[in-house]
Amino acid sequence: MKKVRIFLASSNELIALRQQFEIHIYRKCKLWIDQGVFLHLEIWEDLPSRISETRSQDEYNKKIGECDLFVLLAYRKLGMYTAEEFETAFGVFNQKKKPFIFTYFKDNTMNEEPSLLSFKSRLESLGHFYNKYIDFSELWNSFNRELDNLLLTGFEEFIRGKPNQISYHISDSKNVNTGNVNTGGGDFRIGDGN
Repeated sequence: MKKVRIFLASSNELIALRQQFEIHIYRKCKLWIDQGVFLHLEIWEDLPSRISETRSQDEYNKKIGECDLFVLLAYRKLGMYTAEEFETAFGVFNQKKKPFIFTYFKDNTMNEEPSLLSFKSRLESLGHFYNKYIDFSELWNSFNRELDNLLLTGFEEFIRGKPNQISYHISDSKNVNTGNVNTGGGDFRIGDGN
């Protein structure tokens, strides 16, 4: 069983969205369990709240270092802990090429606070294109596609748009119509002479 750890970072203003995300992750996990993939979502609400030798945030940051995927959700602001979690994930990514980092911003150009504007500038300076979403459905559809792409490589590398190499041989294709099928990763031709 391959355990894929996902760390979800966001401020309290998105608590309802975080709960929906958690539900959908575990629905996806149920679909993939027979394929040998278990999705484990790390959220701060599930992490210990006991006093530790260091700050509680240091314990969360340790979990980020163990994750395969880091997902940041933002709306009007970016809290200092969420910003620290991103920097932790980015630092680990620079060393290990993991976790894969995804950033999603709820479409809201009118009420963005300076913390969010500053963070968007930080991402732009890194050459990172963040994702926008209007509602949870759009957010989930986007992230779900990312999960499906990563499954193709066993969550070991991220390759977008790499066509899957699939070959078929059809004998005696007199009764097969010629045509193209869009597979999403390249065209697949069928019919006589193919």
